[in-house]
Amino acid sequence: MTDAQPASVYDLAHAEEPETLATFACLVDNEPGVLHRVVGLFAARGYNIESLTVAETDRNAHTSRITIVTRGTPQVLAQIEAQLQKMVSMRHVQDVSRDPNGLERELALVKVRGAGPDRVEALRVSDIFRAKVIDTTHESFVFEVTGASSKIDRFVELMRPLGLVEVSRTGVLSIQRGVETL
Repeated sequence: MTDAQPASVYDLAHAEEPETLATFACLVDNEPGVLHRVVGLFAARGYNIESLTVAETDRNAHTSRITIVTRGTPQVLAQIEAQLQKMVSMRHVQDVSRDPNGLERELALVKVRGAGPDRVEALRVSDIFRAKVIDTTHESFVFEVTGASSKIDRFVELMRPLGLVEVSRTGVLSIQRGVETL
C-alpha cells in the first residue's frame, strides 16, 4: 500500500510556471555607478539580461532611461520589478510588456554578401520588411531594419541563406502611447 501524502510540508509539489519575457523601462538619475548597481542587482540574484539599452533622456533633469529585457516566472519578474523600485537612484519603473499602451522596437544593421539571383532576392526581401539599404558595394549590402524583435529575427533568418555576413542590434527601446510620460 502506497501513502499518497507527502512526508512533510516541504515535499509539497508545486507546478512549474513558464518563463516569459518582460521589458522594464526605468527612469534613473544620470550619475556615476547607477548602471553598475542595476546590472549588479541582476548578477547578484542570477537573473539574465537579454537586452539592455541606456541613454540620457533629459540633460536638464539629469535623467537617463534604461530599458531591460529579461526572462522569468511571474514571481521572479515581480521580484525584479520590486527590487528595481527600491534602488536609491531609481525614479520610476514600468513593466512595458504588460502595459497595453507600451510600444517596443529594435533597430538592426544587417550585412549581406551576394551576387546574381541571391542579390536580387536580398533586395526583394528587404523591400517586404521595409528595410532600408544604407550601404552598397558590388558584393554586399548593409540593411537597416526596425520593428519588433520578432520581425528582426525573421529578417535575419531569411537573409542567412542569401549570404548573411554580420548582424548588429541595438536592443529593445520602449515608450508609452499617448501623452503620459515615464
